[in-house]
Amino acid sequence: MSNGNNPEKVNEYISDCFDGMKNMKFVEEGKRPYRTACGMFAKDGEYVEFNAPFTCINAVENYLNDLEKKMQDTLKSVIITANQTTEDWNVDKPRELWLDDYCAQLALLAT
Repeated sequence: MSNGNNPEKVNEYISDCFDGMKNMKFVEEGKRPYRTACGMFAKDGEYVEFNAPFTCINAVENYLNDLEKKMQDTLKSVIITANQTTEDWNVDKPRELWLDDYCAQLALLAT
């Protein structure tokens, strides 16, 4: 909490706050500390890009709540897209190749 104004420092401990998330990937533009994240890494190394950039602003407890909402919105949009593309398994892309387009848990859910 004492490093709340430094999102990169908080990022080192983000896995203690969110069970399936290891850390965020920051957009490395401008001066440090970077405040805008473009995606998240799972503990197993899978990467999911946010549906829109996420900026860590204000108090740490507020932007962590906002981050949780961002994760939910992003995963919801990915699962909707994954579900819609299941109809094209035998047309555009075989299922075994389709699986590579999504993180494991969402591919399982869409299947």
